Amino acid sequence: MLLIHDPLCSEYGSPNHPEQPARVTRTAAHLRQQFPSWSWKAPGEEVPDKILLLAHTREHLARLERPENFDADTAYFPGIALHARRSVAAALEASRHALAVRRPAFSLMRPPGHHATADQAMGFCYLNQVAISALAARLDSAVGRVAVWDFDAHHGNGTEDILKGREGFLYCSVHQSPCYPGTGLADRGNARNWPVPPLTPRVALMDAMRESLDAVVDFQPDLLLVSAGFDAYARDPITELTLEAEDFLLLGQWLRETGLASAGVLEGGYSPDLPILVAAFLSGWAG
Repeated sequence: MLLIHDPLCSEYGSPNHPEQPARVTRTAAHLRQQFPSWSWKAPGEEVPDKILLLAHTREHLARLERPENFDADTAYFPGIALHARRSVAAALEASRHALAVRRPAFSLMRPPGHHATADQAMGFCYLNQVAISALAARLDSAVGRVAVWDFDAHHGNGTEDILKGREGFLYCSVHQSPCYPGTGLADRGNARNWPVPPLTPRVALMDAMRESLDAVVDFQPDLLLVSAGFDAYARDPITELTLEAEDFLLLGQWLRETGLASAGVLEGGYSPDLPILVAAFLSGWAG
């Protein structure tokens, strides 16, 4: 397992906000202690605008530099554009590793990204690193199909909007509904959605997870990108789903069994137990 991580990603935020630095600092420390043989790597150089513009508008990139909050959930922080670019760089590095050596790679960074649309930061997200990585992968003539599997408890509206209708891409999401952002209620072309009610029993929720991953496998992608959110956990403070740590272990095992070139990024997950949940998922994936 390769972990892509830069400690600088903890140098912004607010202790009163669910998406806070401790999510990543505590998780990194736990993984280093529990899996000392795993490899760690810093993200590569800053991502050029031409790659970001595959998914975002030039106006959006300029807006990230303006010192004004984006919405009630998504604050402006000094340097947030650079932090978001580092998160994109890590996701790109993970996808390149997966394609080159067909071994798992995980971006342990913040901010997350799957709510960011082409022209709007929202839901704690500023740049959509998974959508950018999917589009960048297709620049390689050897990559014909890219799938995104999103098991965050919130629908990745930004990823769906950016990738919808584009040939060679599939987006599959399992998420709580009703819940923020209120999207993902039905399939839309190459976007497949599994909305599940709050407090859906674990067995039924895992059935939806299995069905969504089966749809990814049937698509036969050259690259699978995983928006790995851990807020479907039973004790997450901002959602109402029911998974336990052993369920995330099973998700990782399923992912490994696909045999697909796969890379993942951290999205949501706001429980103090996040380090345990990430460790369970990654250990199942790494085998």
